[in-house]
Amino acid sequence: MGKILDAVDTKALRFAIGFPVLLAAGFAVCAVLLRPDLPEPLAVMWNNDGGTAFAPFPAFAGGGAALIVLVGWLVLLQSVPLSRPTVMRRIMMGAGLTVSLFVTTVLAAALVGQAGVTDARESSVDVIVLASGSGAALSLGVIIGFVFKADHQWTPEDDLALQRALEQELDPDLAGDSVRFWVHARSSVFVMIAVASLFPASLIAIAVPWLGALLVAAALVGAAFLFARVTADRSGLRVFLAGILRVIDVPATAISAAQPADVRAADYGGWGYRNHDGTAAVLVSSGPAVVVRKTDGHRLAVSGKNPDSAALLAEVLTRVAARARRDTRPPDTRPPAQGGAET
Repeated sequence: MGKILDAVDTKALRFAIGFPVLLAAGFAVCAVLLRPDLPEPLAVMWNNDGGTAFAPFPAFAGGGAALIVLVGWLVLLQSVPLSRPTVMRRIMMGAGLTVSLFVTTVLAAALVGQAGVTDARESSVDVIVLASGSGAALSLGVIIGFVFKADHQWTPEDDLALQRALEQELDPDLAGDSVRFWVHARSSVFVMIAVASLFPASLIAIAVPWLGALLVAAALVGAAFLFARVTADRSGLRVFLAGILRVIDVPATAISAAQPADVRAADYGGWGYRNHDGTAAVLVSSGPAVVVRKTDGHRLAVSGKNPDSAALLAEVLTRVAARARRDTRPPDTRPPAQGGAET
């Protein structure tokens, strides 16, 4: 896998995969919004003899979205390999953008041309949408072809990787003072959330669809907050709920002690993030955890993935806290003791 990633431009790869998908999703959403004004079935082909080919709306919208994705991937992915000439990669990037937008324009013109008619045989492709969309597709493709940086660029990520490599070479113990892992609630908890939300939401959606969708969204957010990302290094301890929301950030100098423990979530206020009376906790379940005592007298508890991970986290925090206290200890400025009188 690493060799494959080294042979491609990862930024171009993300764009080549993501742009057609987002474009197809936008087309599908717009098609759904236009559906009340569209005939059934929809026309998909017109000829000079007045004949028309038809397709049901789901096939038109789904097939159109799939066509946008496939055509976009087919052309845009040609700009990803680093082994190809720079000029060719730029041309394929611009051509891929143009083709993706042009296919979307043709499909959109067909939809708009049929809006407001009762029989698809009386419709035609909307020329204004087709002309304006085609012009925009061509101009944007040319612009992207010129601004796309096909040459390998030194990025801030490269600076960070170089700095880490140098630090690792100068300080072999650096890797041992770092630990990262994810913790999450037991699978039975997520099953309980799904049962408690999807069934009522399906009943509510019969009467109020948006309220049912809101209930499902709230359940998904609640389930996401039963995931946490724990990182510890020489700078201290950090915990991120749902992997992105930082709720705990304790510098190494503020840690007095850390030890693994088997805790009950109820003793700290329950699952998730809790902060009450000087005690903070991020517990996704009862069981292995690390209890950290801070220099200000407060304490916090963080779930461990398993007993071994909890023990490793406590060991790393104890070691980096001791190092931080040693590094920040003021130097001894007392004058040297005077020697005794000579005899």
